[in-house]
Amino acid sequence: MTSEPRNIDRVLASFDDLWHPRIVTRVNDWDVRVAKVRGEYVWHAHADTDELFVVLDGALDIRLRESAGGAESVVRMRRNDVFVVPRGVEHRPVSEGGATLMLLEPTGTLTTGDYAGEVPGHITSTTGTPPA
Repeated sequence: MTSEPRNIDRVLASFDDLWHPRIVTRVNDWDVRVAKVRGEYVWHAHADTDELFVVLDGALDIRLRESAGGAESVVRMRRNDVFVVPRGVEHRPVSEGGATLMLLEPTGTLTTGDYAGEVPGHITSTTGTPPA
């Protein structure tokens, strides 16, 4: 990626798009991504990988369900909280007041995972975008 350090605050200041992660750097075969979020994401799962969420600022709820249409649980996260969604677990991040996140996923992981429906206009289905 680069031989210079990257500043997370500068990367976050370089964009306003919601639910459109930027790749800050890579470690081994994993992307370190940051994103700004507000509102609801789509229900999805990643069959082959866990997904690490770190709340940098704001608040995030991650709704979880073990199977499509199954019983739901909610993980409530605040600033500096860390949570791993295990591979194969269907989840839906929600942030009513907005949040900034750091995500750790294998390079090439699609943000919408196995979601097969029409992606709402406020969400970008991507494998991550390098910062400007």
